[in-house]
Amino acid sequence: MERRMFLLTGVGLALSACAPSAPTLGADGRPLPRVYEIKPGDEQVISFRLLDSVNTLRAARSLPQLTFDARLNAAAATHSRDMSVQNRPWHFGSDGSSPLVRVQRSGYTGRLVGELISETYETELETLSTWMAQPDTRAIIMDPAARFMGFAWFQEPSGKIWWTVVTGA
Repeated sequence: MERRMFLLTGVGLALSACAPSAPTLGADGRPLPRVYEIKPGDEQVISFRLLDSVNTLRAARSLPQLTFDARLNAAAATHSRDMSVQNRPWHFGSDGSSPLVRVQRSGYTGRLVGELISETYETELETLSTWMAQPDTRAIIMDPAARFMGFAWFQEPSGKIWWTVVTGA
């Protein structure tokens, strides 16, 4: 009998270690954000997870699917790193360049539809959710004219991520 109780106690302790811990709450009672660490080799998974999510949202409204464009990806990557250098999320480069100038510099000859930016510690899907919650940023994602997308990020050693999405027609 003692042996059975000992085994059951051991199993109970082992299972309790597997239970998810409660999130740490801030002064406002909301969970504090966790750092989303992007590891080397995660680039394709993250990129296609965002693209698939965007296309799922667009399909729900019978909008055409977006595909990646390497030139728009390059413009997005340049801007994500530059926002980190400037330490502010805004649509102008440190050289004064606009999104239009950046996509032209990257060799994109189509029409720029829009640019989305974010400074956060959140995942790409949490960031997409935030963009979809605002009418102006949602309009860029859901623009029926858009056919192409560029997507990139830059993560600082602190974990802060600078996300950029550029859409084109």
